[in-house]
Formats: sequence, structure tokens, C-alpha cells
Amino acid sequence: MALKKQSIRSTMTILVKGVEIPKDELITLSESWSEQQESFFRKMLKQGGKFKVKGLPFEIRLKERILTSKGEKDGGIQQIPGEKTF
Repeated sequence: MALKKQSIRSTMTILVKGVEIPKDELITLSESWSEQQESFFRKMLKQGGKFKVKGLPFEIRLKERILTSKGEKDGGIQQIPGEKTF
């Protein structure tokens, strides 16, 4: 069982030997992996980092999301209508 396009999100950058790899090539590579290797790769997709699968060095960089302490997306600065008293 290989990786699917939907498992590779746009919020991550995947590098093989220091070069960014397209989704299609990564899916083709994953077809030769065992279930254990694929499971490990999926876990690394969630957390990012550097590792090797079948001797190939991978690096996954995640774009950080800004979240509140509740785990929700930050709404930014809210403007209160009225006079500015600075």
C-alpha cells in the first residue's frame, strides 16, 4: 500500500537528499516500502524532522500554524470602534 496524494499536505515541504520532491515521485517511491516503513513515514509527516527510509535521507519541514492556547486559529488584533485615546 503506497502513500496517497491527500496524505501529503501543502503545509509541509519534503526534501530527499536536500532537494524538494514532488508528490508524484514520493508516491512512486513509497510503493516499494513495507507497511512498517510507510507507517513510520506517516508519523514523521505529522511531526516533521530528519530520518532515513531504505537508505534515502528525508527531511520534512512543517509550516507552523499560529494557534491560541485553546488550539484554535488566532484571529489577530481586533479593532474596537470608537475614539482612539492614546
